[in-house]
Formats: sequence, structure tokens, C-alpha cells
Amino acid sequence: MTLDGDRGSQPTYQRIFEVVKRIPRGKVATYGQIAQLAGLAGHARQVGYALSALENDSVPWHRVINVKGEISPRTWSDHDDLQRELLEKEGVAFNEGGKVSLVRFGWQS
Repeated sequence: MTLDGDRGSQPTYQRIFEVVKRIPRGKVATYGQIAQLAGLAGHARQVGYALSALENDSVPWHRVINVKGEISPRTWSDHDDLQRELLEKEGVAFNEGGKVSLVRFGWQS
């Protein structure tokens, strides 16, 4: 299986998007968790690539964070601040170090 190829009839990015759409409001998931659920175990970066390719807000991309409970920094945009703002509007809290408690806010798929 190639990462950018098809698995069955559903392209990889579409599988990722469908999993991300299942994350409830006020919850977060990690890139690795999404990769696992999309059948891409060990390919967390592929989730990041897919989310960065989104052309609209039909997928709640902001609910995906890294395994440390942090928003992954982006050098090419201001989406870090936007992601935090969107999560806070949903009730997700950050500690003083900028981390989210995965125990409290992590999505149990």
C-alpha cells in the first residue's frame, strides 16, 4: 500500500478526513490516533499532510494535536493561534505550558 494511493475505493486523505469528522466538539485526537483509525498506523505525518491540504473548514482540523498534547507549530501560517482559539471556544483548556490534557479532553474512539 502506498500512502498516497487507494485502499479499496477510498483515497487516503478521504479516509483521514472521515475519521477527523468523528471527533466530537470539545475533544481532541492525536495525529497518530487518527492515522491508526484510518488504517495508516505509524504514519502520523500523513495526517498532518492531509489536514494541511484542506481547502475549506468542512473537516474539524483544529481538533487534531500532537501526542504531547500540544498544537504542532507551523512556520507558514498563523493557524497555531487560530487552532487554539477554536479549541478554547469548544471548551478545551490549555495549561500554562500550552498543553491540553489528553486524559481529560482526549477522544476515546
